[in-house]
Amino acid sequence: MSHAICAPACALFDLPDVHVRAVERGPRSFTVVVETSPTLVGCPSCGVLATGHGRREVVLHDLPCAGVPVRVVWRKRIFRCREDACEVVTFSEVHELAAPRAKLTTRAIAWAVTQLRCHDIAVSALAEMLGVAWNTVWDAITPVIEAQLAAEDRLAGVDALGVDEHVWRHVGPPGTGLVTGIVDHSRGEDGRPRARLLDLVKGRTGAAYGDWLTEQGPAFTSGIRTATLDPFHGYANAIRDELPEAITVLDAFHVVKLGGQVVDEVRRRVQQDTLGHRGRAGDPLYGIRRTLQIGAEHLTAKQITRLNTKLEAGDPHHEVTLAWHCYQKLRAVYHARPETGRRLVAEILAAFPSCPIPEIARLGRTLRRWKAAILAYFDTAGASNGPTEAVNGVIETMRRVARGFRNFDNYRLRALLAAGGHRPWRKTPTHAHL
Repeated sequence: MSHAICAPACALFDLPDVHVRAVERGPRSFTVVVETSPTLVGCPSCGVLATGHGRREVVLHDLPCAGVPVRVVWRKRIFRCREDACEVVTFSEVHELAAPRAKLTTRAIAWAVTQLRCHDIAVSALAEMLGVAWNTVWDAITPVIEAQLAAEDRLAGVDALGVDEHVWRHVGPPGTGLVTGIVDHSRGEDGRPRARLLDLVKGRTGAAYGDWLTEQGPAFTSGIRTATLDPFHGYANAIRDELPEAITVLDAFHVVKLGGQVVDEVRRRVQQDTLGHRGRAGDPLYGIRRTLQIGAEHLTAKQITRLNTKLEAGDPHHEVTLAWHCYQKLRAVYHARPETGRRLVAEILAAFPSCPIPEIARLGRTLRRWKAAILAYFDTAGASNGPTEAVNGVIETMRRVARGFRNFDNYRLRALLAAGGHRPWRKTPTHAHL
């Protein structure tokens, strides 16, 4: 087929200096035979002008077309060095179409990486679309991800961090599947946090977080101004030791969550004390277990009336009622102006530890230990672990789509690719790299 005749096919193939010589449509795939444009080539060793020495067909896998995989048969040129003293006798041409000994074209690899970055898709699905095995796709894209992770400017401009743990694998002894996720909370030009996953490390310990910070070096750690975390002293100790200049902020959601847990603990204890069994349908306190977790500002008049009626029937000593009011006061801290919020924190820390309800007293002692980190919320314009939870949601979706992982290194790379800041809902890219 002459080039003039195959010009439309070349335009569809859309690769510079590559001409389509034949196209065959099989029942399950396309086969495209291509050649590169002839050029003068010098020996890679001595630089002497080389002569042609025939061709060798190389089979590659390209982007899918019309719903089927595409195989590219590249009639690769072989050259011979004319310098008798040169150690190189023959060599193959080099072209951007594909790297030496590659099984996928360069653009197929780039397409696969983009799909994994921007869409919730499994590697096995990409492999099926490309007509190759899972390991062929993964072996091709892994070096690309690792190269981006090794970029020197990947952590440039990070001045706020969030940290949280999650379970990456639900097998083995308790705790063995936990990993610590470090997230970039730095704000972009629009004032919004980047919510960009920086890394995952095995374990949920202060040492895991601290060792990662140490590995980044003082140039990175000295630039961190805010560090947000959940109420875990291991992470707090790592921040204290490795980020001495950073302001430690206890996440508001986790503070309120502690209050909600206390309300539930008091409800269950009173349930047992008054009725002698766990909550059942028809029990007053069991019927309002969900309502007790709702903020008072969100309750309708009907819900308030029902709540009061059930508390009167099932809370003879008003312990659940008092716990609920304490929970609402704790919630109010994060709905108030800074000066009012600080005053409410002072009132809570003064009253809760001496409360006759043991669960409230325990909560008060816990909050007192985290006093500085709680108040830091008002000094950092409301810094929270929200971006970290958003990243955890992306990772959870990725894990579901993949139907689980067995290899942590693969899991880490996939998570960094999915949650590294390249999601399509962003109007503008926040960073040039993962």
